[in-house]
Amino acid sequence: MKQEALIEECGHCLNANEASQQTLDRIKEELVSDNTALSMSEMFKALGDPTRVRLIYALLQQELCVHDICEVLNMTQSAVSHQLRYLRNMRIVKPRKVGKTVFYSLDDHHVEEIFKQTYQHLNHD
Repeated sequence: MKQEALIEECGHCLNANEASQQTLDRIKEELVSDNTALSMSEMFKALGDPTRVRLIYALLQQELCVHDICEVLNMTQSAVSHQLRYLRNMRIVKPRKVGKTVFYSLDDHHVEEIFKQTYQHLNHD
């Protein structure tokens, strides 16, 4: 049995005209691909961890070395390195090596904007 047959039409759908169906067809055609949806969900999952949120917030302020991140977050170097590796793989942060010291910053302005927009959304009146 098709899934469509299991969905009851609402009052709006019963009165839908051809223009409404064309709108729905257009939305279906423009819907994000499965790969894009998966990538986006992975990005949101990366932002879904409180420790990573705090780490990103710290890097939003300025570029920091691993030691400084450990100090700010009150975490061990091992724990911070684990989180940084995950965020690097997601292209949320990027490293910059100076001698033996590795500094981290946000990967690009898109990451900063996503974070700022989310923060503003949660704190608006």
